[in-house]
Amino acid sequence: MLPDVNSDTFRLLIPEIILVVMAAWIFVAGAFTSGQGPWRLFAIVGMLFVAFALYNQDTSLKVYSNQPLFDTSGPLLVDAIGHSMRWLAWLSGLLLVLLSSRATNDGLRTEYLGALLLIVAGLMLSCTTGEMVTIFVSLELISIPTYILLFLGHRGASPHEAAMKYFFLSIASSALFLYGLSFLYGIAGGTQLSQLQVALATPGGADPVASGLIPVAMLLVLAGLGFKIAAVPFHFYAPDVYQGASSGNAGLLAVVPKIAGVLVLVRFLAAVAPSIAANGWTILLVLAAITMTVGNVTALWQTNVRRLMAYSSIAHAGYLLIGLAVAAGGIGGAEATSSQGLGATLFYLVTYVIATLGTFAAFAFLGNDESDISSLDDLAGLGTARPVIALTLAVFMFSLAGIPPLAGFFGKLSLFLGALSVDRPTGLSSIHTWFVVLAIIGALNAAISAAYYLRVVATMYFRPATRLTDPDGGLGAGLAAILAAILVIAVGVSPGTLSGRLLRASRSFAADSPSELAETISDIEVRLTQFKVEESR
Repeated sequence: MLPDVNSDTFRLLIPEIILVVMAAWIFVAGAFTSGQGPWRLFAIVGMLFVAFALYNQDTSLKVYSNQPLFDTSGPLLVDAIGHSMRWLAWLSGLLLVLLSSRATNDGLRTEYLGALLLIVAGLMLSCTTGEMVTIFVSLELISIPTYILLFLGHRGASPHEAAMKYFFLSIASSALFLYGLSFLYGIAGGTQLSQLQVALATPGGADPVASGLIPVAMLLVLAGLGFKIAAVPFHFYAPDVYQGASSGNAGLLAVVPKIAGVLVLVRFLAAVAPSIAANGWTILLVLAAITMTVGNVTALWQTNVRRLMAYSSIAHAGYLLIGLAVAAGGIGGAEATSSQGLGATLFYLVTYVIATLGTFAAFAFLGNDESDISSLDDLAGLGTARPVIALTLAVFMFSLAGIPPLAGFFGKLSLFLGALSVDRPTGLSSIHTWFVVLAIIGALNAAISAAYYLRVVATMYFRPATRLTDPDGGLGAGLAAILAAILVIAVGVSPGTLSGRLLRASRSFAADSPSELAETISDIEVRLTQFKVEESR
């Protein structure tokens, strides 16, 4: 059974449609020019139109006024989680457009910007879809333009080698993910996640043999999404690809697939919640502990800053899995704990994305046509020669390390407190002890990570300059770094505003009964009717 696609679906897709139309305009118009022109201005104007459309939808549909999951008969979900993450996708796209001011030469600038806008459209779609085919299409809309950007970002054999590695491994992960979807489709009898949720929640709703395949299906889905978020053991591509990519492309790889992977994994966890209540948390807990440890320990001896940030990205995937493990551990009796775990995950994702994009924006600003920031030695003496950009980098390093009072500290604190709050009996014992151990491992990893983050700061401020070059990365990259630093500080000053909203939005994670699903479907149909009337005016 396929979902119904109607006019409401297209109204909800207005932000993504704007991005696709703007990308097509840049592609086509750029083919008849030499690459010179206000293409970046067009992209920024398009992003502003998208922001207006998002704001209009948020106020018209009142997505933040109620907490349960609002489902539609089409392939899209309307809920506070999805719309909050669409804003994060928009912010990521805006920062990426700004920092790409010198990402490629003028002759290929239109191709680069057009592909970047398509990636943002795919990312926004992945945040709000609740249907398997659309989920797969949104992930591919992210992956395929990413291959183009990796080939356009730099000249030489090393970048092309990195692009080919990412290309083949991404195809393999997509195959695993699609194979897992085929199992879920057979179990649900349709492609919508709400159908899968109803089939598993209703006694006798799913065939017992088919229901037994849920663990296999979720392992395949987790393997496919594990590549997106760079979780162990699907992380090995990241250091080589980041090192060969430009700073802008490395920043894109560090945040865009991670946002999509986490949000899609959340959707699947909510859909199969009744079937994973017993031991689904175990796999996520083990993956979290191994991923953060491998990432942080391996980053200790890195001298290439992009490889260092690659292992940092792996470690942060482990931190994010802590929150998902907490959410899965609360299923079946501790819905408040599930909400707390998911809220902490989303809050940490926001802080990670802003600080990481700001870091790569600073690297992009410091680079030039002849050389890019690659070694720690390239940052020596930066605190004296470039005090503003050095200060922004220090803010990002402190935040990623989890040093108060910056945003990253509150992100880690919320994850660890969420782990300590899990206390659900399972048979002969409680799972509380396991999550206490996970919180301790996370705290130890945070201490380990401080060593290499503070090494970057020490290099900038306490080592004399050896090969400092004149920055020529463009004003946009510098502006993106400063904007990201301001956001990191602002979230650190007032973390309760953002974390409170995300926690309220996360209360939709608890699995609804079929009757509750019917009620929320009816509720959203009323909201969509009101939205249609306001749009017609």
